Amino acid sequence: MSRYVAAACVAASTTVQRAPSRARSIALGHFGSDPAERGARFARRVYRLRTLGLGLGALCVASVLRLNNASPWLWALLLLNGFVWPPVARAIALTSSNPKRAELRNLMIDSACGGAWIAIMQFNLLPSALLVAMLCVDKVAVGGVRLLLRSFTLLTLTAFAVSTALGWPLQFDTPMSVTIACIPFLLVYPLAISVVTFALSKRVARQNRHLAEIGRTDELTRLPNRQHGFAVARAELERFARYGGRCVLLVVDIDRFKDINDRYGHPVGDEVLCALAEILRESCRASDTPARYGGDEFIVVLPDTDMRGAERFAARVRDCLQALQLRSAPGLALTVSIGAAQANADTREVDAWIQRADAALYRAKAAGRDRFIAATAEVVSLRVAEPVTASD
Repeated sequence: MSRYVAAACVAASTTVQRAPSRARSIALGHFGSDPAERGARFARRVYRLRTLGLGLGALCVASVLRLNNASPWLWALLLLNGFVWPPVARAIALTSSNPKRAELRNLMIDSACGGAWIAIMQFNLLPSALLVAMLCVDKVAVGGVRLLLRSFTLLTLTAFAVSTALGWPLQFDTPMSVTIACIPFLLVYPLAISVVTFALSKRVARQNRHLAEIGRTDELTRLPNRQHGFAVARAELERFARYGGRCVLLVVDIDRFKDINDRYGHPVGDEVLCALAEILRESCRASDTPARYGGDEFIVVLPDTDMRGAERFAARVRDCLQALQLRSAPGLALTVSIGAAQANADTREVDAWIQRADAALYRAKAAGRDRFIAATAEVVSLRVAEPVTASD
């Protein structure tokens, strides 16, 4: 028991120094990041797909240019578009004051260039279809149907304009050499899109879990919040009504917490709350649920526990509080008053259950604080285990 108490107290004294800042960082997370930072991440993600897609697309176009004995200036344009443009587009986006908007403009330029190459390839069927597919898939992935319609319109207009300038040469047949050059594009680019989509879906799922955690966690103490504590208590009441058994709910209140705030300041008050929260967490079993009730009060749901088990839990909390030394207030001695109520047939609502434990807590306060009182009128002092009558 002494090793358990010592470990819990060490954990509490360590955690209390970092709990508030950790809570703020968790609460902010990616959701509080700057829009420019999010835009930069978007630009870097598009850069990787653009580099791969244009590189593979250049291979398809090159096979057609070779077939048509294209002039050197077309080869130079292909090299610029396929291998020089991706890092240039990335630099344009990352140096912009609005990286996402700049990257969306870059994507429109990609579509215009794709339309031009389709016309230059004389609408050779397979590579033209691959370019259209690539340029449509990435637009849907990053901007949905609206961006797709805008970019496809630009692609069509560019292809029409370039083909008109060239005299509308058409060559729909795709020879085997061009088909072979298109195979890497057919295999690699859809796989890359799938990998990126999977990574994004995992990130969204992780952020949803993060949001759910924030929704059920108290920001300061990192314990479950009032709503989650009530939900657990409600579930235990339903389990008790169906299967019977034992379950105790505790209401824990820091003695003279207002005096602590007035004397030492609210930062020390927050430190006290975090310290008690960590002690409750370390004192609980895996099946127990401590939660912040509000202000300086906490509730603890103890399934499969009778009143004597709850009393032993209170004693562990008291031992840790006696051993606790706060860095910002080394001389501060902390005590708590605890009211307990065991689930019974007459307890059908969580509010009634908490009201019973809360009434016991007020009796503990009236009896001199620093003690545990059960709703059955059985009273145990946290210093000396001695019965106290209800009139005390």
